[in-house]
Amino acid sequence: MTDLVKAIFRNRANRFIAEVEIDGEIVKAHLPNTGRCKELLIDGTTVYLKPSDNPNRKTKYSLYLVENKGALVAMFSQQANKIVFDAIKKGKIKELSGYSILESEKTIGNSRIDIYLANSDHDAPIDETYVEVKSVTLIKDGIAQFPDAPTERGRKHLEELISLKKQGIRSVVFFLIEHPNGNSFRPNWENDPKFSETLKKAYSEGVEILVYKTENTLEHIELVGSSLDFDLEK
Repeated sequence: MTDLVKAIFRNRANRFIAEVEIDGEIVKAHLPNTGRCKELLIDGTTVYLKPSDNPNRKTKYSLYLVENKGALVAMFSQQANKIVFDAIKKGKIKELSGYSILESEKTIGNSRIDIYLANSDHDAPIDETYVEVKSVTLIKDGIAQFPDAPTERGRKHLEELISLKKQGIRSVVFFLIEHPNGNSFRPNWENDPKFSETLKKAYSEGVEILVYKTENTLEHIELVGSSLDFDLEK
């Protein structure tokens, strides 16, 4: 990712637009993370922008990385799915290994789940597994927390996983910590008690929870290590 452009964060104009300073000039950049990110997006913070080669885009850059407490934090939350998908493909996630079928954005009923895994038995799928990925950047005292803003959509995803599990289908919610300072995980009870309660319910119903983190440099963002600890209590 050597084409990244160093800049200074100045202001969040709205949910999707950040105002950054490049060589003394204020430039608008796409913000590919709809979370609040208040602890990350602070005036004067160093950020790294990814240029776009799409001439039809309203903004030339996307905000890709943010410096925070000595670490580079990945801001491209939509890329979390691809990071996990690629890690499964490379056999980096032992809990999700041993499958011959790997697909992204799998539709089931009225829902679309991030990652689908299965094996084939005479052209019929067996060992089906659905994985919903959540990008985590909020860190408090070394503990990663999700969400950083109330998410009804995220809660519905959990209900979908519960429904699948009740049908006997393996279901997983995968929290990808994209802030290197996060070493364990808990739901953010303070910001979203409904999501947190639903996550606790999902786990009690047999939905699996996996927590991994990324290593972030200016050259790459990739999943590393093994699954981390989590605590679902308030």
